[in-house]
Amino acid sequence: MTTTEPRSDAEAAQSTPTEIPLIISVDDHLVEPPHLWQTWLPEKYRDRGPRIERRKVGKMVFTGGSPMYTYELDADDGQWGDVWFYEDLVHPNKRHVAAVGFDRDDMEAVPITYDEMRPGCYEPKARVEDMLMNHVEASLSFPTFPRFCGQTFLEAKDKDLALACVMAYNDFMIEEWCGDSDGALIPLTIIPLWDVELAVAEVRRNAERGCRAICFSEIAPKLGLPSIHSGYWDPLFAVCEETRTSINMHIGSSSQMPATSSDAPVAVAASLSFNNAIASMSDFLFSGVLVRFPNIKIAYSEGQIGWIPYILERADDVWREHRAWGGVKDTIPEPPSTYYYRNMWGCFFRDRHGLNSLDEVGVDNVTFETDYPHTDTTWPNTLEVATDMMGHLPADVVHKIVRGNAARLLELDID
Repeated sequence: MTTTEPRSDAEAAQSTPTEIPLIISVDDHLVEPPHLWQTWLPEKYRDRGPRIERRKVGKMVFTGGSPMYTYELDADDGQWGDVWFYEDLVHPNKRHVAAVGFDRDDMEAVPITYDEMRPGCYEPKARVEDMLMNHVEASLSFPTFPRFCGQTFLEAKDKDLALACVMAYNDFMIEEWCGDSDGALIPLTIIPLWDVELAVAEVRRNAERGCRAICFSEIAPKLGLPSIHSGYWDPLFAVCEETRTSINMHIGSSSQMPATSSDAPVAVAASLSFNNAIASMSDFLFSGVLVRFPNIKIAYSEGQIGWIPYILERADDVWREHRAWGGVKDTIPEPPSTYYYRNMWGCFFRDRHGLNSLDEVGVDNVTFETDYPHTDTTWPNTLEVATDMMGHLPADVVHKIVRGNAARLLELDID
């Protein structure tokens, strides 16, 4: 007969997963409702603003560039979808972008109507309900039709109309999407990328209304814009520092996915999607921006965190060994990792390797996301996913990862 010794209190504690507090998700997505620009644009622009039509869309072929897909509009054998029209742009809503509620194998790049979407994709009250059932207290959502940092309006011909569209989106974001959510929906605004002074004015306008987060491009030159090394963006960085506004850069905000070839499956680009975040972080670490603006806040969305320890090690090594001929001897006075730990945040939804390297990633530099309603989303099982990944970590560390660091990044008045 075998007897089992009673477990000690320490052993029992070790076998009980750490309780996951309510989550602040720093990367979710909004599928803009059909009425957005027809309601929020000044009347004189509405007939030329973005509008929705229900049309048949043929098979979508991934290109990896801008546009990301090619397809035939009004194809006889196409599927019905709700399609945005704006100037020369034709942009179908896609099922894999509004994927919640579909089986994994049905989350395809095919057109979708609003009737087929889960209402939480585009309706704020329904979104909050979906958050509550997913153990999420607050959520920051990136745009869809404007793209991740407003590239749609950057590429527009009529810049007066484009500026009105940017401002209308931000008014909707602050007043309608977030307005009645009691803080559950956190405003994230876009800027007129084509004019830094207009961007400064828009940051200031929205900061006065309590918005503390903007979208920006990981690698602006890929959009045909000046680099962060040029000094062009310094007025934007200055106003963001002054107003405590975080600069949030989503993978894909360079309008390019890091595919290896035109015939590689989309899965290759999806696996490599963090590449632009690595390049962007290297750019900022050696730019001098974080030296000139010591209180600026830079956040990377959906890039995961497992790669961060290596790029910090490599950047510090380059600084030690090559700074004289590398062009940073006079601009970067301390090891680049110094500025990462002071000014930067990473973000993940599934990254065990990153969590295993948490001491190097930085327990104060990590945030969590649910990616609702994209195919990567952990909804509606985020609590189970988080417990499985982080249940072994100390409670104070888990609190920082799933809410504390996000509250500090986004200036949230949340316990």
